Amino acid sequence: MSSAVTKLTKAQSIHQAIADDIVHGRLAPGMALDETVIAATYGVSRTPIREALRQLEAIGLVEGRARRGAVVADVTEAALDDMFSVMAEMEALCARWSALSMTSAERAKLDALHRSAASLVSRGDREAYIGINNRFHEAIYQGSHNAFLTDLTLSVRKRLAPFRRAQFETLGRLAKSHREHDAVVMAILRGDAERAGAAMRAHLALVRNSVDAVKHPEDPSAADLRVD
Repeated sequence: MSSAVTKLTKAQSIHQAIADDIVHGRLAPGMALDETVIAATYGVSRTPIREALRQLEAIGLVEGRARRGAVVADVTEAALDDMFSVMAEMEALCARWSALSMTSAERAKLDALHRSAASLVSRGDREAYIGINNRFHEAIYQGSHNAFLTDLTLSVRKRLAPFRRAQFETLGRLAKSHREHDAVVMAILRGDAERAGAAMRAHLALVRNSVDAVKHPEDPSAADLRVD
C-alpha cells in the first residue's frame, strides 16, 4: 500500500467496506444490518460497528429504525441525480471563485497537487490517487475564500463520497479524471472564472456517469451523461 494512503481506523474501514457493498448492490435496500453478525464477520467488537453504522446513517446510506435496528437505505437514481446536480453547481462555483480569489501560493499548491497526481496515474495507484483527489478538490473549495460555501460543499461531498470513490473502478478512470482536472487547473491558473466553472461542472457530470458504469456494468445506457 502506498505511504500516501492514510491508515484507517477499524470503524472507518468497516464503514468503507459496507458503503462499497451498498454502492455495488451487494447489500440491497431494506436489508437488515445486524451488529452482531457484522461484528463476527469482521472479527471486531460491536463498538466500531455501531460507529460505522452511525457514520453511514449520517450520509444517508443506512436508516436507523427504533427497536428494529439499522437497514440499508434506498438511494434511488433520482436522488443521486439530485445530489450530483447540486454537487456540480457547488463545485463549479468554488472553481469560479478560486479563479478570482486564490493567492499565488494557493495556485502553486493546486498546481503541485495536480502534477504529483500524474505519477500516481502512471503507476495505477488507485488508493493514493483517491487521497490526492480529495485534497485537490478541497484545495479548490478553500480557494474560493468563502467559508460558508466551503463547509456546504464538504458536507455534500461527504454524502457522495462512497459513490465518488467507486468511479475509479472503471477502466482508465484515473487518467480521465486527471485530464479533467487539467482543464480546471489551467482555467484557475489563468484566472478564467467562467471556464473554470464550466470545466468543473463537466468533470462532475463525468463522475456521475462513471458511477452509473460501476453500479450498472451490464447496462449500455449507463454511458449516457446524467448531469447537465
